Amino acid sequence: MTSSAMNPITEDDIADFLLNTPDFFGRHADLLSAVLLTSPHGNRAVSLQERQAEMLREKIKLLEHRIMDMIRHGNENMIISDRLQRWARSLFLTASPQALPQAMAEGLQEEFMVPQVAVKVWGVAEAFAGEPFAVGVSDDVKILASSLMAPYVGANAGFEAVGWLPDASRVASVALIALRNGTEPQAFGLMVLASPDSQRFHAGMGTDFLERMAELGSAALSRLRQA
Repeated sequence: MTSSAMNPITEDDIADFLLNTPDFFGRHADLLSAVLLTSPHGNRAVSLQERQAEMLREKIKLLEHRIMDMIRHGNENMIISDRLQRWARSLFLTASPQALPQAMAEGLQEEFMVPQVAVKVWGVAEAFAGEPFAVGVSDDVKILASSLMAPYVGANAGFEAVGWLPDASRVASVALIALRNGTEPQAFGLMVLASPDSQRFHAGMGTDFLERMAELGSAALSRLRQA
């Protein structure tokens, strides 16, 4: 009995041979069209060359989809950036400091189509202490705001701050955005963005623009704080 009969050639042996003999098909070019493979499209037999062409077309199509996704996301980011810039501009053009929280909330609703928005600020100057935006904030809410190193986005878990909204019973998802002076650990305010859509604000979404919103809003509202 020959050694080849005792150790039959396996598919792995063939694969290893082809990988280690890159000039094989150069010396046997006729095999490229003679070898037939099963196409995943319709289970028809195609040549090795045709199968390679199919795989190349699939890769090109995948790359086209990725490029289109990048363009789409780029366009979406540009639109959001434009809206954020208009919102920030409206805040800095608001002459009256006590009008800022209301202008901030209305601007978010208009520019970003957020159904409900509330803004509260504490530690304000005495002249603003009696304003609606400066009252009705519990110590628990202040502690929660200071604990938010990044915006909370997700389901409404019965947050006390949701009660600031005009129709709290219709809130399914929220974004809670702390307002603070630069890197100070203690927050001096909180923005509440709310929607009846449970997927409007969710744990998997990016918060980059919300963080920029927090920075801009904090800078604008610093006019209300105690000197």
